Amino acid sequence: MAEHRISRSVVIDAPADKIFDIIADPRRHAEIDGSGTVQELVDGPDRLGPGDRFGMAMRIRVGYKMANRVVEFEENRLLAWRHIGPHRWRWELEPLADGSTRVTETFDYSGPTAALYMLGGAPQRNARSIERTLPRLKAIAENPAD
Repeated sequence: MAEHRISRSVVIDAPADKIFDIIADPRRHAEIDGSGTVQELVDGPDRLGPGDRFGMAMRIRVGYKMANRVVEFEENRLLAWRHIGPHRWRWELEPLADGSTRVTETFDYSGPTAALYMLGGAPQRNARSIERTLPRLKAIAENPAD
């Protein structure tokens, strides 16, 4: 099966643990989301961990809820979740020698529904969303007020 992934990276002038704390807090997902679809946490923990489930209020023309489950987790390094579909959102954090962190966000739409996502233009939309999310995360993480 072909790999269907979109990834973008940014270097953030902040330590990995600070950035991970932002990403692992589902209450902050709407704050960093560049797509404009994530609205707020509906249910789940304040901080995500291995196997955690959480629900988000979403909006694309109409409101809906999305249930998610953490499927990959390594403290301060890796966090990925998926919902009912086979695709997943993945965050990888790589600490750099100067104290900054390379953050890579990946939308992985591999699986039996990949062709539908491609026909619907989701990969391009998700690439644009990631390209807007990463600068938002960077600004929040680099803000000394946080």
